[in-house]
Amino acid sequence: MSRIELDEVTKVFDDDVLAVDDVSLTIEDDELVVFVGPSGSGKSTTLRMIAGLEKPTDGDIRIAGERMTHVEPQNRDIAMVFQSFALYPHRSVRGNLSFPLEARDMDDDEIERRVAEAAEILGITELLDRKPSQLSGGQQQRVALGRAIVRDPQAFLMDEPLANLDAKLRTQMRAEVVSLQQELGVTMIHVTHNQEEAMTMGDRVVVMDQGEVQQIAPPKEMYQRPANRFVAEFIGSPSMNIIEGSIEDETFSAYDSGVTLGLPSGLSGVTGEVALGIRPENVELVDEPGDYTFEAKVELIELLGNVQIVHFDVGGQEFLAELHPDVEVEQGEHRHVRVAPGKGHLFDGLSSRSERIVPEGEA
Repeated sequence: MSRIELDEVTKVFDDDVLAVDDVSLTIEDDELVVFVGPSGSGKSTTLRMIAGLEKPTDGDIRIAGERMTHVEPQNRDIAMVFQSFALYPHRSVRGNLSFPLEARDMDDDEIERRVAEAAEILGITELLDRKPSQLSGGQQQRVALGRAIVRDPQAFLMDEPLANLDAKLRTQMRAEVVSLQQELGVTMIHVTHNQEEAMTMGDRVVVMDQGEVQQIAPPKEMYQRPANRFVAEFIGSPSMNIIEGSIEDETFSAYDSGVTLGLPSGLSGVTGEVALGIRPENVELVDEPGDYTFEAKVELIELLGNVQIVHFDVGGQEFLAELHPDVEVEQGEHRHVRVAPGKGHLFDGLSSRSERIVPEGEA
């Protein structure tokens, strides 16, 4: 078993900066969990505490049921892969893969077996005699992964390992990392600031902000049912539209744009100050005004091939719509925008921590 447990873990640095605040989380055996959040959210500090590179100010960390508080990093039976590949330039690929095993004084035959096995898994057997300078970025990343694999650890900790790769290679490598994790059947924690990476890789996603966990959920659940406004705006590309206003007599009225919308039946009874969230893909253009519609001016059109992102001006506020490329729309024109009924999200207040109001009947 390689379950990782964090129990009320807090980290305060010497200058009284609260980096991680009361984080509790259990990562199950063979699970791939992705930590995501903006810079300074505490995700890498949390990973470093699990690795033993930082000591928690408070709380407990357990790996396979054993408390790690006073266990040195080299004795935690984990492997880390960093943003920097950190390969030894004077050693061949074979030498880089074998180094952590040589440091353990492992038998030569066992080292050779593990290196060959890792190279085959990663498809780098033909590269074993090359130096890092002779490798592409993707090949160097595979070697860095291989150096972790040969150790046969209880868990893999990955800190922004794909950040230095170009967009195409990054997409390819994240698929390979997921396949590798499933093939090896290991527990893996992956840290990234890229929400697309988080949503496509993780069995569960942990969203952090200002040292606090905002939500822990599978990717689909997090996208469809964000816990609060911060998660709703952070997860998704293009990001969710947010319109601030208030509700009275079953009608939402925006503060600045003049938008008024009726409430779906599942949100009847809600009153007071709220933020309305609408995903760009839940918007369409119609010819006539009606229920759930408002008027907006086309400011900018981004044609991305299979989709077009239309930027509207709604009373001085930007509003995005993700439309099929065949939809005819011209810059400068005014159009009737319709929000798909039941697809809006209401947040109980205007702050980033405002919780999502759960519609009646939602499972």
